[in-house]
Amino acid sequence: MTPARPSKVITRHDGGRIHVYVIDPRVFGALESTAVFRPLDGDEVVASVVRPDLERMVYTTSNGVVCLTGSGDRVWASAFEPYSDRAFGHRPGCALSLDGRTVWVYRPDAMAGRGDGDQWVVYDADSGTVVARRELETVGHGAVHHVHPTDGSVYLDVGEGQDGSVILRGTVRGDGGAEFVTYPWRDRCLIDLAPDGGQFMTVDHGQADVAFHRHPSGDVLFTLPVEAFGCDPEEAGLEWSGGYLTSDTAVVTLGRETEDGEEWFRSRLIDVRTGAVGGELAAGAVHPYDLLPLGDGSWLTDGPVRRRRGPSPASPVQPAGV
Repeated sequence: MTPARPSKVITRHDGGRIHVYVIDPRVFGALESTAVFRPLDGDEVVASVVRPDLERMVYTTSNGVVCLTGSGDRVWASAFEPYSDRAFGHRPGCALSLDGRTVWVYRPDAMAGRGDGDQWVVYDADSGTVVARRELETVGHGAVHHVHPTDGSVYLDVGEGQDGSVILRGTVRGDGGAEFVTYPWRDRCLIDLAPDGGQFMTVDHGQADVAFHRHPSGDVLFTLPVEAFGCDPEEAGLEWSGGYLTSDTAVVTLGRETEDGEEWFRSRLIDVRTGAVGGELAAGAVHPYDLLPLGDGSWLTDGPVRRRRGPSPASPVQPAGV
């Protein structure tokens, strides 16, 4: 009997609560939350992540990071100093390492008025002690973490608005320290890591092409411009969304706005072994950024709703058209 893929855990924020969804590989359709966390009084959550066993939850606010137990008790907290009263333009992000031992936090300190650049800080997940800290030469509004599925390294994509995007990778060493690498681009947005860990996918900040890179070197395996999908680059662009449906298949989203102001988008498949462009994916998303591939042949859309191509196994809820 083939073992089931490990469960994935996602969070959604609603009504001042953090709703946790543990994705069962056997269940498709509208997902029901597995747990609901209440932040500490007065905290407005920006980003959150939960350990698969639900025994630890970490979230960021505009001015700090907090770790709670599964029952909602505070384990530790770390304030970002000095306090920033800027309400918008800076969104700290967080991630848990693959082994759950460290918490990775992106601090957009420049936009928060705390200095000239940002920080990437690694905490011990149990104690809140700082393991490593990297001063960044970025002025970001926010960032997205991607945890490598096999070697445990962590990628960070810092968005600097119209100035582009910076991609970094961090690794905790055996002696407890950390190493950081900055990739030599400011014009590429990191979209996803392949489920088998062999490569990663980026989209041009100007939305002109999608590229696939070898992990960890970043060497480009192949690039596909907008024209490869039968679109005029003057009329359409690649959205900063999509990802790996499986280790062999990726999905990208092309979109544009018509002359009368209506938005148009569609998702296309790519064979990442050969670089061949495939057909269209009926993703069921109402917005290009609702699509979240899970790497096992399925994906999420807003709700969240889990979908896959073709008939799905029996599950408690089946959405129309899946």
